[in-house]
Amino acid sequence: QVQLVESGGGSVQAGDSLRLSCAASGRTFSGYTMGWFRQAPGKDREFVSSIRWSDGSTSYADSVKGRFTISRDNAKSTVYLQLNSLKSEDTAVYYCAARHTFVSKYLYWGQGTQVTVSS
Repeated sequence: QVQLVESGGGSVQAGDSLRLSCAASGRTFSGYTMGWFRQAPGKDREFVSSIRWSDGSTSYADSVKGRFTISRDNAKSTVYLQLNSLKSEDTAVYYCAARHTFVSKYLYWGQGTQVTVSS
């Protein structure tokens, strides 16, 4: 059974940093792409960033480019999202997700971790 477990959320001030973690288990993810999404109150869920497990290639939403960094640790089967220079508009529940690299739909989702940024 595939499990994605996020951690690392919290309440911070604008300008602060956080590091989110997503521990993946239940299968081999070498052929998968891992993504981070977020959903703010009253808004649709939006893509934040992704990383291809096999070669580490990354993608970012324009709103977070230059501030957020996605990375992976193969040995720990963990994906990270480093959030720097946080803004109040980054406040949301952040979700980790996984899809097969050659399929567009994310199949597996974590339970989410709350990030709250106060100005």
